[in-house]
Amino acid sequence: MFLIPECLETPVGLARVVCEGAQGGGLLVLGHGAGGGIDAPDLLAARDAALAVGLGVVRVEQPWRVRGRRVAEPPARLDVAWRAVLAALSARAAGTGGLVVGGRSSGARVACRTAADVGASAVLALAFPLHPPGRPERTRLPELLLPDLPRLVVQGERDAFGRPEPAPGLEVSVVRAADHGFGVRRRDGRTAAEVAQEVRDVVGRWLQAVAAPPA
Repeated sequence: MFLIPECLETPVGLARVVCEGAQGGGLLVLGHGAGGGIDAPDLLAARDAALAVGLGVVRVEQPWRVRGRRVAEPPARLDVAWRAVLAALSARAAGTGGLVVGGRSSGARVACRTAADVGASAVLALAFPLHPPGRPERTRLPELLLPDLPRLVVQGERDAFGRPEPAPGLEVSVVRAADHGFGVRRRDGRTAAEVAQEVRDVVGRWLQAVAAPPA
């Protein structure tokens, strides 16, 4: 089993990692968004899905959040920290299975931008922020299309940050009635638990296909 939690040095400060699951198979590494931490409901649902199919899971808290800041740092600094954490994890996990990177919102963008650099085999994007709310002309689609790898986007139907369309190598799963944080309203007739279960099911099926270690 992994040890949890610990801090890893990066060029932009200490990052905190929480590692769960058994070593020896594949690994899912997840980053958080700009407005929340590594305990966001969708990240926990993805973690549970990965553990259920035999993957190890690492949730990465960016240095800006470890320092107690409320505002995320520029993308270049996020990418630097992420690459450093993945390099440290890779050195420890030599000889293990494949690497899936991902995250929610800003963390999904980081994972897409750096997937090729860190040797990922697939990318999981939860609540990918396709554009700022009300600004579709400021699209971030090129980031999502950048990795030439299997990608899964899990997006709320009411996400104010938009929703990408499926494309070759890019699967999109829409969670009915959910917003950017996968929250639902009482009038939608769904509960938070139902949404979390849907995210677990969708992510679990995808991970089983692209990254689960052999039985």
